[in-house]
Amino acid sequence: MKRTIKLLAVGSLLAASALYGASTAACKGCHGQSFEKKAMGKSKVVKDMSKADIVAALKGYKDGSYGGAMKGLMKGQVASLSDADIEAIAAEIAGDGAAPAAEAAPAAAAAVPAAAAAAKLVNINAGVDDPNRLSKEDLGNKKEVTEEALGLRKTDLYSEDTAEPVAADFDRPAPGSATKFERAYVNAPPMIPHSVDGLLPITKDNNQCLGCHMPDVAAGVGATPIPPSHFTNYRPETVLKNGELVKEGKVVGLKGDIGNVGDIKVAQAKKLNHLYQGRFNCTQCHAPQAKIDPLVGNTFKPDGLDDTLKAHSNLADAMNEGVE
Repeated sequence: MKRTIKLLAVGSLLAASALYGASTAACKGCHGQSFEKKAMGKSKVVKDMSKADIVAALKGYKDGSYGGAMKGLMKGQVASLSDADIEAIAAEIAGDGAAPAAEAAPAAAAAVPAAAAAAKLVNINAGVDDPNRLSKEDLGNKKEVTEEALGLRKTDLYSEDTAEPVAADFDRPAPGSATKFERAYVNAPPMIPHSVDGLLPITKDNNQCLGCHMPDVAAGVGATPIPPSHFTNYRPETVLKNGELVKEGKVVGLKGDIGNVGDIKVAQAKKLNHLYQGRFNCTQCHAPQAKIDPLVGNTFKPDGLDDTLKAHSNLADAMNEGVE
């Protein structure tokens, strides 16, 4: 258990270090300005690790000799670090004379968003509306339709002994090194473009997505920030008062019977300074993207999906418009 906790501690450090060379500026979003905090509430306090321990951990991740559940994830993060980078990172954390992180932070903060903005988004539905494909798959223009053409598996419906589903490959690069996917439509929950090995399951006490995607950290590590809508409670306030259910100040029913709540409106969305609990389980909406060709061609065209909304959300604006 002690070793696992140490791996988690160094894990958040690697995600930023791989982007910044020897700077640890962005690491402090999780570990604290003096590396005095437990990252995600789970890790060991990194400032208590010796320089030798940090160097050994980083080099071990790089050559594959070190790590537990997070091994696959961290190997990708540290792959681009040189031995000199590793020594400098460890020296800075241990206070052995490395340049102050504050001096490197402005340049790093400017470089990462620019690189992220320049990265090309992958359209996973490219070619799905190709006219030749649509014509070939259109059963309505065929004089005869075979059993094989009816199903997605393209096999004889009368002899399915060897029928297998299409193989889906979920092997993805580590966080920080994956190319992002376009959203399928405006405000679609973005697909997860990176490996989730060692990151799941999400529990009430441990959500490792927050280590990179919280807004105050995301810009520093090149991750997609959690949008404002996830820090807002849009649900009406519900209380039990004198045996009656009261929503937004209006009695709607007795205990055990919520009555008709169709006319209840949220007077004002409640903005929070923490992630709303209804948005805590990220994988309820966000799923890993498999490497697989779309099985069926289609002509779906998302309205309003411009270059900005292919990578960003305006869901909070849309939600606010609906409740105001």
